[in-house]
Amino acid sequence: MLARYREVAAEFPTSNLPPLMTGHWLLKRNQTSAGRTWTDPAVALKWLTKHYLENLPFEREDGRRAYAGLETKREYAIDVLPVGVDVSWVYYTRSGNIVSLSVVCCPNRHHPELGCPMPPS
Repeated sequence: MLARYREVAAEFPTSNLPPLMTGHWLLKRNQTSAGRTWTDPAVALKWLTKHYLENLPFEREDGRRAYAGLETKREYAIDVLPVGVDVSWVYYTRSGNIVSLSVVCCPNRHHPELGCPMPPS
């Protein structure tokens, strides 16, 4: 079992397998993009909000809220992103598709040993 773990761990940075912890996206060096890299948390929040509004979550038939509202999500994100905490918004849309939006911080508060995949500009 240890041999298989080592094999998977070695393949992980280049595989299509998503990480179990958002901070481990930093290990996927081949999936980095300058166009999706921000130094200003407000710009990252703008990206999250844009994609949220383009893919709204489903609404319950009884009128009760299924997920935290956008303003609650935005308040949390703007509070934690500047201190290196990742933000993930995951929910189902009206059509039943799942949306998963994540902003991964670098340096990362919960994974300080992981270096940033993009060189500093």
